[in-house]
Amino acid sequence: MFDLDDEKTLIRDTARAFANEVVRPRAAAIDADDAFPFDIYRQMGELGFLSMTLPEEHGGSGADTLSWTLVQEELARASASVADAHMVNKLMCDIILSDASDAVREAYLPLMARGEAICAIAQTEADTGSDVASIRTVARPVEGGYSLSGSKQFITFAGVCDLAIVVATTDRSLGKAGIGLFLVDAKSEGFIRGAKNPLMGVRGLATGELSFDQVFVPADHLLAAPGTGMRRSLTSLNSGRVGMAAQSVGIAQAAFDDALLYSKTRHAFGKPIADLQAIQFMLADMSVQIEAARLMTRRAAHVRDKGGNVVREVSEAKLFASEIASRVVDDALQIHGAYGYSRETAIERLYRDIRVYRIWEGTSQIQRVVIARQLLAT
Repeated sequence: MFDLDDEKTLIRDTARAFANEVVRPRAAAIDADDAFPFDIYRQMGELGFLSMTLPEEHGGSGADTLSWTLVQEELARASASVADAHMVNKLMCDIILSDASDAVREAYLPLMARGEAICAIAQTEADTGSDVASIRTVARPVEGGYSLSGSKQFITFAGVCDLAIVVATTDRSLGKAGIGLFLVDAKSEGFIRGAKNPLMGVRGLATGELSFDQVFVPADHLLAAPGTGMRRSLTSLNSGRVGMAAQSVGIAQAAFDDALLYSKTRHAFGKPIADLQAIQFMLADMSVQIEAARLMTRRAAHVRDKGGNVVREVSEAKLFASEIASRVVDDALQIHGAYGYSRETAIERLYRDIRVYRIWEGTSQIQRVVIARQLLAT
């Protein structure tokens, strides 16, 4: 867990080279243009990053969670947006792999593995966030399947997705007992793309609104039956939260690297500011915090690979890493001074990007609730 074997080292180094050579030079433009980087996404498919955790029979290499988090961290050091695209693809592949019929798997997984099809998760609504049981989108049983109606917002990939896994209820009065997961083809009649959400950070993911106007969903595209959808949706958070932790570590590392370099080249009072004890203490604390978050993240991935209940470990890693990363990025900007506040610097982008990590995949407050429940249940 602490020392990477040769295979994992190769995976990390390959991801690092791709991030440095392909992703990093485009990171600022992805943020500024807020345009989805189709070419980079497909390159991740060609390199096997999008399929790495899929079994070999579905075009993957069967890599474990720890290997996947190494790629997540390296991608996030270059671009949070590219790292998040990589993560969402895995979560959608996991759901289809475990819950879809053989025919649906064969139809979509190879395309998703190659980056030729993009799948979104349509869960968040105007009045729901962490409260999944309050979903208003309705799936009404009809002959041969379901008729889906409702609207979603803040959906990653909304503007570019070919598919969407939609969280909907067959009966709102049942609460979580009525929730299911439905796989919807974006070419279906009644599938409507709404406005793009103008986000502060992690831009370029075509995040926006989706609406469904009596969209027909074939019966074999039901991924989780009513009553099981909420549990399946929450289960995917185990991967999502460890991914969020790994991305947080990557963003923090990027900020630290920039701050360390800047402290050696920026002079004040006749010497590099790195010679000032105040700066040295900040850098030391940042390094300690990043390494602690990295170890917690790898432990959570390790425990998940072993199987069993991993809820507490992934929530602790996500909570700690996201909050530590926010602190590290803030300190890195402080070291840069007024220059760090300029939109010409990477630090300014990292500062905007990291804020959402205390919200996505369950807020910091929700993580504390989850952790406390796990502790009190033992």
